[in-house]
Parts: sequence; C-alpha cells; structure tokens
Amino acid sequence: MSATGPGQSLLLLLDVVALLDRERIAYGVVGALAASVYGTVRATTDADALVSLPAPKLAALERRLRRQGFTAALHRGDADDPIPALIAVSDGFGNRVDLLGGLRGLDPAAFERTLPVPFSGRTLRIIGREDFIAMKCFAGGPQDLLDAQDAMRATNRRVDLDLLRRITRRFGRPAADALERLLAA
Repeated sequence: MSATGPGQSLLLLLDVVALLDRERIAYGVVGALAASVYGTVRATTDADALVSLPAPKLAALERRLRRQGFTAALHRGDADDPIPALIAVSDGFGNRVDLLGGLRGLDPAAFERTLPVPFSGRTLRIIGREDFIAMKCFAGGPQDLLDAQDAMRATNRRVDLDLLRRITRRFGRPAADALERLLAA
C-alpha cells in the first residue's frame, strides 16, 4: 500500500509498520494520528511512532529500512533531549514518518497497552489512551494539554486514573502537576 504522491504519510506509515511487524518490533503510533483516535482530528503531513528498541539497535533498523527502499536517517538527541534518538523515514513524495527511539520517562509497558486500530485492511497499534494523555502532559504545550483534555473526554470507557497518575509521574513533577490541573478543571 505504498504512497503514490505527497500528503500520504499514513500510507508510508503502513509500509513502515509492515517492516516493524515482520521484525517483531513493538511500536505505538503517537502524535496527530493518535490524537485523532482520541478525539482531536487535525491535518498533518507526517506520522510518528515510538519504537521499543534500545538506542544501539536503532542503527540496525535504519539499515533494514534502507534495504527495503526507504530513505532513512538516524538522528541522536543530546543528553537533555527527551527523545534519545529518531529515525526519519521519507519517500520521494515528501511523505515522512518519524520513528522515535524512546521517550524519557516512558513506561516500558506502554507498548503492551497499545490499542489495535484497523485501517485500510491493516492494523495500526496506537499508543494507549492513558499513555497518550501522560505524554501530552509531559510535552506541556497549550495544544498538547487540549489534546490530553479531549482524550480524557473522548470515549465511553473511563480513564484508569491510578494508571494515568502513575505513568504521568514517570515524566516528572511538571507533567504530574499539569495532569492534576486538567483533572481539576
């Protein structure tokens, strides 16, 4: 299901996910695509996913992506960067997928809480709602907090507040405080 033109990053993501599935690499789609599952639909020109790989194994994934015909570039964050590494995957049409090699504070069990979402005959693993909200509180920008608020209200299923508080605390005091302000509102 390869992209045939610009504006098709989701199709590029489906191709990348096929490789991740073949390699048995756990992942969770994040960013605007995850936000759309939890209530905030917004136009985007890229797709983002967290991958469950230690930083040293990301170079091997970058090589596998290139062998599959993708353009892939591994970027490493500095010591203060909450994202230790990222593989930018793109195609000839300008579509882009960012594979985040971790997120400082992320609960490793987040990959077990991903939500399967059918799309175009395939299944995408979307980061779980509580993990999504916690990550948005960690990011802390105005749009991030609106996304978190929308996600808390979006479905009939109740938010697991104990889990949400526990995983948000992993991101640090500012994230935990942001969550408590959202819950109080």
